[in-house]
Amino acid sequence: MLHQPIQPVLFVGAGPGAADHLTLGALKAITSADVVIHDRLVGDEVLALIPPQARRIDVGKEGFGPSTAQSFINDTLTAQAMTGARVVRLKGGDCGIFGRLDEEIEALEAHGIPFAILPGLTSASVAAARIGQSLTRRGRNASLRIITGHDIAGFAEQDWRGLARLGEVAAIYMGKKSARFIQGRLMMHGAAADTPVTLVENVSRTDERVLGATLATLPDAAARLDGPAIILFGLAPRQAAAQLSILKEARA
Repeated sequence: MLHQPIQPVLFVGAGPGAADHLTLGALKAITSADVVIHDRLVGDEVLALIPPQARRIDVGKEGFGPSTAQSFINDTLTAQAMTGARVVRLKGGDCGIFGRLDEEIEALEAHGIPFAILPGLTSASVAAARIGQSLTRRGRNASLRIITGHDIAGFAEQDWRGLARLGEVAAIYMGKKSARFIQGRLMMHGAAADTPVTLVENVSRTDERVLGATLATLPDAAARLDGPAIILFGLAPRQAAAQLSILKEARA
């Protein structure tokens, strides 16, 4: 009896939502897949590219909400790969940023299953582009922090003193429900209450919403959001930032 050779599992970054943000490699992988195991945050435009004959398996997770057990995802990945199918593990944003990529790779390695990674655009870079800003700027910030608002232990601790320095920029993932905690920690370590903050909900999707705020108003702004959002600490939407600069000059 002949066995189907095992194909490499492709970990594919789907970007934050819009199909326009897929790489050519990601598009090719999705449209030629036999099985697509996808997260909850993969955009509808991207899911629509999955071939109708392909098997689609939803293994979504939600912060502080219903989630598919990681052990089930690992078992599903290995079981599907061992059938010889072309398996795509489709993750929102970039596979390697808060995507539990290593755990799934280790599950494949334990069974001798090969894999490849096709990175995707992460929400931070797309959200910054949507508000007309760069994540780094000469003379403002020489580094960029990508942090999470919560981890397996609860609200996540960070280098708050470093983040609170003037000019620092951070992209905060999964920070909506921990917004008041983040605000308190930053202000406790000296961050100014009027530090600009932008919240981008449903990045790049048709229902995207941008809220300009400050550190002082961050919790109230976060409470207005229903969908997944990223918090850009230290950045304001370009138009708002320009107006603020004009006001400061007028007062000088």
